[in-house]
Amino acid sequence: MSSKKIGFWSVWALGVGGIVGGLFPALGVVIQIAHTGAPLAFAIAGTIALITTYAYAKLSVAHPCRGGTVTFLNQAFGLGLFSGTLNLLLWFSYVVMLSFYLNAFGSYGVSLFTSTQPMWKHLLISLAILGTTGLNLLTANYIGKSQIWIVSFKVGILILFITMGSSHIDISRIEPVSVSSLQSIFAGAMAIFLSYEGFELIANTAEDLVNPKYTLPRVYYSVIGFVILLYVLIALVTLGTEPIEKILAARDYALAEVAKPIMGQLGSVLITIAALLSTISASNATLYGSARFSSIIAKSRGFYSGSQINGIDQSSIGLFITSGITLIIANFFDINRISTMGSAGFLLIFAAVNLANARMYRYTKSKQWISLLGAGICLVALGMLIWFALQTDPQTVWILVFMVGVAIGIEVIYYLSNKRQLHL
Repeated sequence: MSSKKIGFWSVWALGVGGIVGGLFPALGVVIQIAHTGAPLAFAIAGTIALITTYAYAKLSVAHPCRGGTVTFLNQAFGLGLFSGTLNLLLWFSYVVMLSFYLNAFGSYGVSLFTSTQPMWKHLLISLAILGTTGLNLLTANYIGKSQIWIVSFKVGILILFITMGSSHIDISRIEPVSVSSLQSIFAGAMAIFLSYEGFELIANTAEDLVNPKYTLPRVYYSVIGFVILLYVLIALVTLGTEPIEKILAARDYALAEVAKPIMGQLGSVLITIAALLSTISASNATLYGSARFSSIIAKSRGFYSGSQINGIDQSSIGLFITSGITLIIANFFDINRISTMGSAGFLLIFAAVNLANARMYRYTKSKQWISLLGAGICLVALGMLIWFALQTDPQTVWILVFMVGVAIGIEVIYYLSNKRQLHL
């Protein structure tokens, strides 16, 4: 049994790999919103994630299983309308996150070619969805086995970018943060919050960890701390190297464009390869988890029983549904809307996880006030994000309302169709 256990660095690589994939699409989004305040925006979003990791670390030690967030919510709030709605919203947020990764894959992929026509980007996105879907049908371990090598490569390239780029920084391009710019900085932080979401994957490894009580907290805090530093430094080098107008002109593949004067054409290609590997591996892991998650929700709600429906494996049905919805969102939604939808969904979920730990603080041996503070910060951040979206793109807010409404509606239909008493 011990030979199957995994150690600190394997889980650390999983956590970093799950998060850093969000850097490539988030960088252009946050610079567009926060401009030269992008480094501070990354730090603010990371701090919110860091506070939430306290609840995840405590809950993961108390409930060392592969259920992760779903288990935490069900244990704290029971099987009712509240937890059921949150579980569905979590799946929706996974689909949005998957679209976020694949949109970046298409943007960085098309940057390798002379033609940047939208059709080529959509083609790459669609091929990536179909490819990861096929990979999940064949095996779930192919990319997982090489995760530590993929993470080492992309993190190594990013550290090289920071090291070489530090000598190219023009301080005059990085304006001091003013009071008037704080609004856009906070808005940028909330909009790219989902770029930190991947740490949630760590919870699913608790069952397989060597000494999880000791290892899990160290993994959570060190992963988030490392990623915050990485994001802030990359944003500083990016802004200090090129004029902001040039960065925004190539915002969908900003890092590859900024790498040209720093590392040359070869360096730009290496950054692009790192982006492609990072986003496709993160997409594969997210698709695998969300597809299984959707089938678990459907089965737990009695939509079907057994392992197959008409000879088709139930997890495959969840995979096809997830892939189909992702295909639509990734191809037809602007990346800013995708980012806002995903960030809002995860801020709501993380607020609930903080409340779950606050409710079970005696069982998890936690300081209740920390998780209550985390829940409050997440809800305030969600409110700020919605307010900003109302000012800039009200349609995004209606999409968020639709997501939550569908989640509640499915749960209500489940209870009514099964003639069960509706309870929170």
